Amino acid sequence: MSDDILTDEDILTDDGLPAGAARNRRQVLYWRLLARLFDHDEQPALENASMAVVGDLGLPAALLDPSVSVDTLVQRFPELAGEFRNLLAAGEDVPGDEVRRAALVSKLLLNVFGTGTGDVTATQLAAWQQDAGWLTQALGACGAQGGAPGGAPGAAAGSGGPGTGSGAGSGTGPGGGPGAGYGAGAGHGPGTGYGESGRELSGVLADLEADLVRRMRLREVLADPALARRLTPSMSLVEQLLRDKANLSGVALANAKALIRRFVDEVAEVLRTQVAKASAGVIDRSIPPKRVFRNLDVERTIWKNLVNYNPEDQRLYVDRLYYRRTAKRTTPARMIVVVDQSGSMVDAMVNCTILASIFAGLPKVDVHLIAYDTRALDLTPWVHDPFEVLLRTQLGGGTDGTAALALAQPKVADPRNTVVVWISDFYEWNCDAVFAGMEALHRSGVRIIPVGSVNSGGQQSVNPWFRQKLKNLGTPVISGHIRKLVLELKNFLA
Repeated sequence: MSDDILTDEDILTDDGLPAGAARNRRQVLYWRLLARLFDHDEQPALENASMAVVGDLGLPAALLDPSVSVDTLVQRFPELAGEFRNLLAAGEDVPGDEVRRAALVSKLLLNVFGTGTGDVTATQLAAWQQDAGWLTQALGACGAQGGAPGGAPGAAAGSGGPGTGSGAGSGTGPGGGPGAGYGAGAGHGPGTGYGESGRELSGVLADLEADLVRRMRLREVLADPALARRLTPSMSLVEQLLRDKANLSGVALANAKALIRRFVDEVAEVLRTQVAKASAGVIDRSIPPKRVFRNLDVERTIWKNLVNYNPEDQRLYVDRLYYRRTAKRTTPARMIVVVDQSGSMVDAMVNCTILASIFAGLPKVDVHLIAYDTRALDLTPWVHDPFEVLLRTQLGGGTDGTAALALAQPKVADPRNTVVVWISDFYEWNCDAVFAGMEALHRSGVRIIPVGSVNSGGQQSVNPWFRQKLKNLGTPVISGHIRKLVLELKNFLA
């Protein structure tokens, strides 16, 4: 009897693949990683092969997109959060097989170390800081405490959140989890969970972060009044200013505020025009017309009284006057605007805070404004000044709509006379609870207007589960130009 010889093809991995096939799959993923780190142009063969591997593993295609942060990925696919934590820690039992592990490791390394060489926006910096935090967790260097619901990272550094920052002198987020800064002064001393290799990694991450901040160059421009005056306010610039405002002071901060104010005023002027031009809704014909001269319908009065025309003296005798119905709402309407202030909703945040201030200036409209991420903030005292509202927002972090519901529900005094405008992409940590709360408001008689996008760019990514649920409820998500939202609100308030 001959001796049996075992080959790679005879040895099966956890998912039933021959060891050789599994090794080839890992090599494809790692070769793609190396190719993208050293050359940011895609290699079609490696990209297609990697996409096939990820698809066979049942992982989302976004795992291969370096523009999608790990934080965004686990927010949309919460089941991946546990796999990323301690992914690279020694002695840890990593969930899944080695090919799956290679796919997750490639995502982390590409997002953190594939920073490129071009200009950097504040959004990209904040996303990188979150990804760097996930890398430290994957290495087991940080505890899982201090994050958003579900153990997710907290607010990104640089977004102005508590305990965060970017660049030199930045601190760590709560618990030292994702979102921590890596500049000089970041806490990596005894008790933080870092060993010698951890301190070395911290230095590398600090260098990468410093390079990203330098490539922004925005602070240099803001510190020079002449250069700052040459900047043209835009949505992308406002986003960068809002994210970096915690790191500005003196002349730079004053110039940043001036740019935000200019942009707010320009957008407000456009929106005021749209509000003025939008239809005011259907006139309530159940209310008799007010019998005053300005409401007199001359044409109808003449037509109805033609039977009284006397040809002999050529006179029209009027025995009844007809008036136009112009009745409007007499009870003040309450409008509650709830805005998701996570990083993906900056455009909507800016537009809707300005829009809320415009409607707040209209008679018989009681406007309330709530912004939320994992916590909710009542911004109603500043609703008349969108500039002040924007300065108080903290962009980034997770999304927990239940916090916003807790603030919004007590504000509903007269459901039939209340509209709730909810602006979000609806990628929530607790979708069932948030939808249940919105459904309860709808059943009570509150008009719900969910908004997925209120910009000039059209469709935005909206959680398909939430989109279908809201459609079934009879309150479809509005996406597209802000004129759609203006028209809906004018019809309700008329």
